[in-house]
Amino acid sequence: MTNPAPSPPPHSIAPHPARLPVIAFDLGKVLLDFDYQIVIRRLTPYCRHDAASVLQTLTQSPRLLDFESGRIRTDEFLEALREAAGYSAPRTQFERDFCDIFTPIEPMVQLHACLRRHGYPTWIFSNTNELQSDFIRSRYPFFHEFDGRILSYQQGVMKPHPAIYEALEKAAGCSGANIVYLDDRPENIAEAARRGWRAFVHRQIRETLLWLRGQGIDPACLNLPD
Repeated sequence: MTNPAPSPPPHSIAPHPARLPVIAFDLGKVLLDFDYQIVIRRLTPYCRHDAASVLQTLTQSPRLLDFESGRIRTDEFLEALREAAGYSAPRTQFERDFCDIFTPIEPMVQLHACLRRHGYPTWIFSNTNELQSDFIRSRYPFFHEFDGRILSYQQGVMKPHPAIYEALEKAAGCSGANIVYLDDRPENIAEAARRGWRAFVHRQIRETLLWLRGQGIDPACLNLPD
């Protein structure tokens, strides 16, 4: 009798030979470009403070983390902005100015469409808030073409906290090397790699396509740009 094969370490599961891997995409800077400076330029005329103060309130305040972790809702985030920066415009104005800052990164949107045509299951895996998520859902059709979405404000925790990675593993029904993940933030990729995911810091489409080919993901429609 031969000894049983040792069990693989946690989060280091080899890809199932008959199953395509799940491919998870971050949203910001991977599928959608965005610029918070646009928000600052729009909000500052309605604030008592200068642009630097508004920027700090929006990007460095604990209330933004609370918003993207789902601990506060839009009304509470807006009230925090009113208190911290003296913002005076109505909510409808704030919603337009805060949300309409995204531009699709077309080569990555096309990459996703290519993978879907070849049968790959795909997921969105993103830190975001309810307001911008609803805007993206209503504006960009590709958002609906994924098998599922794990969004920080719905999970109550943000990347790179392990709990949100566990949520994707549970929802997608796989773990370890059966998950391929693209994100622009090295700290998010580091946690994914720690779990045994095949993870890559996305910067340029050509680099990402070459990396995917190295992972054996190379459908015919993945054409490298010149």
